[in-house]
Amino acid sequence: MDIKTLALGCVVTAGLTFSAMAHEQIDDTQSLKNAVNSEFRQAKNVERDGFRHPLETLSFFDIKASDTVVELWPGGGWYAEILAPYLAHSGNYIAGNFDTNPNDEKLRNGYRAKVGKKFESWLGDNKDHLGDATMVTFDPPVYYHLGKDSSVDVVLTFRNLHNWAMKGHMKPVFESAYKVLKPGGTFGVVEHRANPGMEAKTGYMDQAQVIALAETVGFKLVEKSEINANPKDTKDYPKGVWTLPPRLALDSLDREKYLAIGESDRMTLKFVKKTQ
Repeated sequence: MDIKTLALGCVVTAGLTFSAMAHEQIDDTQSLKNAVNSEFRQAKNVERDGFRHPLETLSFFDIKASDTVVELWPGGGWYAEILAPYLAHSGNYIAGNFDTNPNDEKLRNGYRAKVGKKFESWLGDNKDHLGDATMVTFDPPVYYHLGKDSSVDVVLTFRNLHNWAMKGHMKPVFESAYKVLKPGGTFGVVEHRANPGMEAKTGYMDQAQVIALAETVGFKLVEKSEINANPKDTKDYPKGVWTLPPRLALDSLDREKYLAIGESDRMTLKFVKKTQ
Protein backbone atom coordinates (compact mmCIF):
# COMPACT_ATOMS: atom_id res chain seq x y z
CA MET A 1 0.00 0.00 0.00
CA ASP A 2 1.48 3.38 -1.00
CA ILE A 3 1.55 6.44 1.21
CA LYS A 4 -1.28 8.22 -0.64
CA THR A 5 -3.60 5.22 -0.29
CA LEU A 6 -2.75 4.88 3.41
CA ALA A 7 -3.34 8.59 4.00
CA LEU A 8 -6.68 8.46 2.18
CA GLY A 9 -7.71 5.48 4.31
CA CYS A 10 -6.87 7.38 7.49
CA VAL A 11 -8.91 10.38 6.34
CA VAL A 12 -11.91 8.19 5.49
CA THR A 13 -11.69 6.35 8.82
CA ALA A 14 -11.42 9.62 10.73
CA GLY A 15 -14.40 10.98 8.81
CA LEU A 16 -16.50 7.94 9.59
CA THR A 17 -15.55 8.11 13.27
CA PHE A 18 -16.43 11.81 13.46
CA SER A 19 -19.72 11.13 11.67
CA ALA A 20 -20.59 8.34 14.09
CA MET A 21 -19.80 10.57 17.06
CA ALA A 22 -21.93 13.38 15.65
CA HIS A 23 -24.81 10.97 15.02
CA GLU A 24 -24.54 9.64 18.58
CA GLN A 25 -24.62 13.19 19.94
CA ILE A 26 -27.72 13.99 17.90
CA ASP A 27 -29.40 10.82 19.17
CA ASP A 28 -28.55 11.71 22.78
CA THR A 29 -29.89 15.24 22.35
CA GLN A 30 -33.16 14.01 20.86
CA SER A 31 -33.52 11.30 23.49
CA LEU A 32 -33.03 13.86 26.24
CA LYS A 33 -35.59 16.18 24.64
CA ASN A 34 -38.01 13.26 24.48
CA ALA A 35 -37.47 12.50 28.17
CA VAL A 36 -38.03 16.14 29.15
CA ASN A 37 -41.17 16.40 27.02
CA SER A 38 -42.53 12.97 27.96
CA GLU A 39 -46.11 12.57 29.16
CA PHE A 40 -44.68 10.29 31.84
CA ARG A 41 -43.69 13.36 33.83
CA GLN A 42 -46.18 14.73 36.35
CA ALA A 43 -47.82 17.99 35.30
CA LYS A 44 -46.87 19.69 38.60
CA ASN A 45 -43.22 18.92 37.85
CA VAL A 46 -43.38 20.16 34.27
CA GLU A 47 -44.69 23.48 35.62
CA ARG A 48 -41.27 24.05 37.25
CA ASP A 49 -39.31 23.71 34.00
CA GLY A 50 -39.26 27.46 33.47
CA PHE A 51 -37.24 27.85 36.68
CA ARG A 52 -35.18 24.63 36.58
CA HIS A 53 -34.35 24.35 32.85
CA PRO A 54 -33.85 20.57 32.82
CA LEU A 55 -32.90 20.23 29.15
CA GLU A 56 -30.29 22.99 29.33
CA THR A 57 -29.00 21.83 32.73
CA LEU A 58 -28.56 18.17 31.81
CA SER A 59 -27.05 19.17 28.46
CA PHE A 60 -24.58 21.39 30.31
CA PHE A 61 -23.52 18.39 32.38
CA ASP A 62 -23.10 16.47 29.07
CA ILE A 63 -24.98 13.39 30.25
CA LYS A 64 -25.08 10.67 27.59
CA ALA A 65 -27.83 8.07 27.28
CA SER A 66 -25.23 5.33 27.81
CA ASP A 67 -23.87 6.78 31.08
CA THR A 68 -24.16 5.36 34.56
CA VAL A 69 -25.51 8.22 36.65
CA VAL A 70 -25.95 8.54 40.41
CA GLU A 71 -28.38 11.16 41.65
CA LEU A 72 -27.93 12.05 45.31
CA TRP A 73 -31.11 12.44 47.30
CA PRO A 74 -33.68 12.52 44.48
CA GLY A 75 -36.42 13.37 47.00
CA GLY A 76 -39.75 13.43 45.20
CA GLY A 77 -38.12 12.40 41.93
CA TRP A 78 -38.29 15.68 40.00
CA TYR A 79 -35.14 14.95 38.01
CA ALA A 80 -35.52 11.17 38.27
CA GLU A 81 -38.63 11.39 36.08
CA ILE A 82 -36.35 12.64 33.31
CA LEU A 83 -33.07 10.89 34.00
CA ALA A 84 -34.25 7.35 34.65
CA PRO A 85 -36.25 7.01 31.39
CA TYR A 86 -33.46 8.73 29.45
CA LEU A 87 -30.92 6.19 30.74
CA ALA A 88 -33.25 3.18 30.70
CA HIS A 89 -32.18 1.61 27.40
CA SER A 90 -28.40 1.86 27.26
CA GLY A 91 -27.35 3.54 30.53
CA ASN A 92 -28.03 3.12 34.22
CA TYR A 93 -29.78 5.36 36.75
CA ILE A 94 -28.89 4.91 40.42
CA ALA A 95 -30.62 6.89 43.16
CA GLY A 96 -28.67 7.70 46.31
CA ASN A 97 -31.82 7.43 48.41
CA PHE A 98 -32.63 7.96 52.08
CA ASP A 99 -32.51 5.05 54.52
CA THR A 100 -36.03 3.61 54.27
CA ASN A 101 -35.73 1.42 57.37
CA PRO A 102 -33.50 3.09 59.98
CA ASN A 103 -32.92 1.37 63.31
CA ASP A 104 -34.23 4.32 65.30
CA GLU A 105 -38.03 4.14 65.54
CA LYS A 106 -38.31 7.92 65.52
CA LEU A 107 -36.36 8.07 62.27
CA ARG A 108 -38.49 5.27 60.76
CA ASN A 109 -41.50 7.56 61.14
CA GLY A 110 -39.62 10.66 60.05
CA TYR A 111 -39.54 12.71 56.87
CA ARG A 112 -36.54 11.02 55.24
CA ALA A 113 -37.80 7.47 55.66
CA LYS A 114 -41.25 8.38 54.35
CA VAL A 115 -39.87 10.18 51.29
CA GLY A 116 -37.40 7.35 50.70
CA LYS A 117 -40.13 4.71 50.82
CA LYS A 118 -42.31 6.68 48.44
CA PHE A 119 -39.44 6.98 45.97
CA GLU A 120 -38.62 3.28 46.33
CA SER A 121 -42.25 2.39 45.52
CA TRP A 122 -42.17 4.72 42.52
CA LEU A 123 -39.16 2.87 41.14
CA GLY A 124 -40.88 -0.47 41.57
CA ASP A 125 -44.18 0.68 40.08
CA ASN A 126 -42.72 2.19 36.90
CA LYS A 127 -40.28 -0.39 35.56
CA ASP A 128 -41.80 -0.09 32.07
CA HIS A 129 -40.49 3.48 31.92
CA LEU A 130 -37.45 3.25 34.18
CA GLY A 131 -35.87 -0.05 33.08
CA ASP A 132 -33.32 -1.34 35.57
CA ALA A 133 -33.09 1.87 37.60
CA THR A 134 -31.85 1.05 41.08
CA MET A 135 -31.09 2.72 44.38
CA VAL A 136 -28.38 2.64 47.02
CA THR A 137 -28.87 3.84 50.59
CA PHE A 138 -27.06 7.14 50.95
CA ASP A 139 -27.93 8.80 54.23
CA PRO A 140 -25.18 10.66 56.10
CA PRO A 141 -23.81 10.31 58.68
CA VAL A 142 -24.45 6.55 58.62
CA TYR A 143 -24.40 5.71 54.90
CA TYR A 144 -21.88 7.32 52.57
CA HIS A 145 -20.92 4.46 50.24
CA LEU A 146 -22.27 4.93 46.69
CA GLY A 147 -20.79 1.88 45.00
CA LYS A 148 -17.56 0.44 43.71
CA ASP A 149 -14.76 2.97 43.40
CA SER A 150 -14.36 4.49 39.90
CA SER A 151 -17.53 2.81 38.62
CA VAL A 152 -19.87 5.62 37.46
CA ASP A 153 -19.74 8.36 34.84
CA VAL A 154 -21.75 11.11 36.54
CA VAL A 155 -22.85 12.09 40.05
CA LEU A 156 -25.52 14.77 40.33
CA THR A 157 -27.02 16.73 43.19
CA PHE A 158 -29.82 19.28 42.94
CA ARG A 159 -30.48 21.74 45.80
CA ASN A 160 -29.12 19.48 48.55
CA LEU A 161 -25.83 21.04 49.65
CA HIS A 162 -27.31 23.22 52.41
CA ASN A 163 -28.79 20.13 54.09
CA TRP A 164 -25.38 18.48 54.33
CA ALA A 165 -23.62 21.72 55.25
CA MET A 166 -25.92 22.36 58.20
CA LYS A 167 -24.99 18.96 59.63
CA GLY A 168 -21.28 19.12 58.78
CA HIS A 169 -21.58 16.34 56.21
CA MET A 170 -20.71 18.15 53.00
CA LYS A 171 -17.03 17.21 52.74
CA PRO A 172 -17.60 13.45 53.21
CA VAL A 173 -20.47 13.64 50.69
CA PHE A 174 -18.12 15.21 48.14
CA GLU A 175 -15.50 12.57 48.97
CA SER A 176 -18.05 9.81 48.37
CA ALA A 177 -18.90 11.30 44.99
CA TYR A 178 -15.22 11.54 44.12
CA LYS A 179 -14.55 7.90 45.02
CA VAL A 180 -17.40 6.42 42.99
CA LEU A 181 -16.65 8.45 39.85
CA LYS A 182 -14.41 7.19 37.09
CA PRO A 183 -11.36 9.36 36.34
CA GLY A 184 -12.65 12.15 34.13
CA GLY A 185 -16.20 11.62 35.42
CA THR A 186 -18.55 14.54 36.05
CA PHE A 187 -19.82 15.88 39.37
CA GLY A 188 -22.76 18.17 38.60
CA VAL A 189 -24.02 20.58 41.26
CA VAL A 190 -27.07 22.83 41.31
CA GLU A 191 -27.64 24.78 44.53
CA HIS A 192 -29.27 27.92 45.92
CA ARG A 193 -26.61 30.64 45.66
CA ALA A 194 -25.91 32.85 48.69
CA ASN A 195 -24.94 36.46 48.99
CA PRO A 196 -21.59 36.88 50.79
CA GLY A 197 -21.84 36.13 54.51
CA MET A 198 -25.06 34.10 54.43
CA GLU A 199 -25.28 30.91 56.48
CA ALA A 200 -26.35 27.48 55.24
CA LYS A 201 -29.39 27.56 57.57
CA THR A 202 -30.96 30.05 55.13
CA GLY A 203 -30.87 27.34 52.46
CA TYR A 204 -28.35 29.30 50.39
CA MET A 205 -24.69 28.35 49.88
CA ASP A 206 -21.65 30.48 49.06
CA GLN A 207 -20.52 29.55 45.53
CA ALA A 208 -16.82 30.27 46.13
CA GLN A 209 -16.83 28.06 49.24
CA VAL A 210 -18.52 25.21 47.36
CA ILE A 211 -15.90 25.38 44.62
CA ALA A 212 -13.05 25.55 47.14
CA LEU A 213 -14.33 22.48 49.00
CA ALA A 214 -14.75 20.48 45.79
CA GLU A 215 -11.20 21.34 44.75
CA THR A 216 -9.89 20.36 48.19
CA VAL A 217 -11.45 16.92 47.70
CA GLY A 218 -9.73 16.62 44.31
CA PHE A 219 -12.27 17.83 41.77
CA LYS A 220 -11.47 20.32 39.03
CA LEU A 221 -14.02 22.99 38.15
CA VAL A 222 -14.38 22.93 34.37
CA GLU A 223 -17.31 25.26 33.84
CA LYS A 224 -19.90 27.45 35.56
CA SER A 225 -23.29 28.26 34.07
CA GLU A 226 -25.94 30.89 34.71
CA ILE A 227 -28.69 28.62 33.33
CA ASN A 228 -30.46 28.62 36.69
CA ALA A 229 -29.70 32.17 37.79
CA ASN A 230 -32.50 34.44 39.01
CA PRO A 231 -31.55 38.12 39.50
CA LYS A 232 -34.96 38.80 41.13
CA ASP A 233 -33.96 36.71 44.14
CA THR A 234 -32.85 39.15 46.88
CA LYS A 235 -32.26 36.29 49.38
CA ASP A 236 -33.41 38.28 52.42
CA TYR A 237 -36.61 36.49 53.38
CA PRO A 238 -38.15 35.60 56.77
CA LYS A 239 -38.03 31.86 56.10
CA GLY A 240 -34.90 31.77 53.99
CA VAL A 241 -35.04 30.14 50.57
CA TRP A 242 -38.17 28.25 51.60
CA THR A 243 -40.08 31.55 51.49
CA LEU A 244 -39.97 31.29 47.69
CA PRO A 245 -41.87 28.82 45.51
CA PRO A 246 -42.40 25.98 45.37
CA ARG A 247 -42.37 25.81 49.20
CA LEU A 248 -43.95 29.24 49.94
CA ALA A 249 -43.31 28.80 53.67
CA LEU A 250 -45.26 31.96 54.59
CA ASP A 251 -48.35 30.46 53.00
CA SER A 252 -50.70 33.30 51.93
CA LEU A 253 -48.57 36.14 53.35
CA ASP A 254 -47.14 38.14 50.42
CA ARG A 255 -47.78 35.12 48.26
CA GLU A 256 -48.05 37.04 44.99
CA LYS A 257 -44.82 38.88 45.74
CA TYR A 258 -42.88 35.65 46.12
CA LEU A 259 -44.56 34.00 43.15
CA ALA A 260 -43.45 37.00 41.07
CA ILE A 261 -39.85 36.48 42.20
CA GLY A 262 -40.00 32.80 41.30
CA GLU A 263 -37.64 30.06 42.43
CA SER A 264 -34.22 30.81 43.87
CA ASP A 265 -31.07 32.09 42.22
CA ARG A 266 -28.92 29.00 41.66
CA MET A 267 -25.34 28.13 40.90
CA THR A 268 -24.78 25.42 38.29
CA LEU A 269 -21.28 23.94 38.51
CA LYS A 270 -19.58 21.22 36.50
CA PHE A 271 -16.63 19.49 38.12
CA VAL A 272 -14.58 16.55 36.89
CA LYS A 273 -12.58 13.96 38.74
CA LYS A 274 -8.98 14.51 37.76
CA THR A 275 -7.27 11.81 35.72
CA GLN A 276 -3.97 10.52 37.09
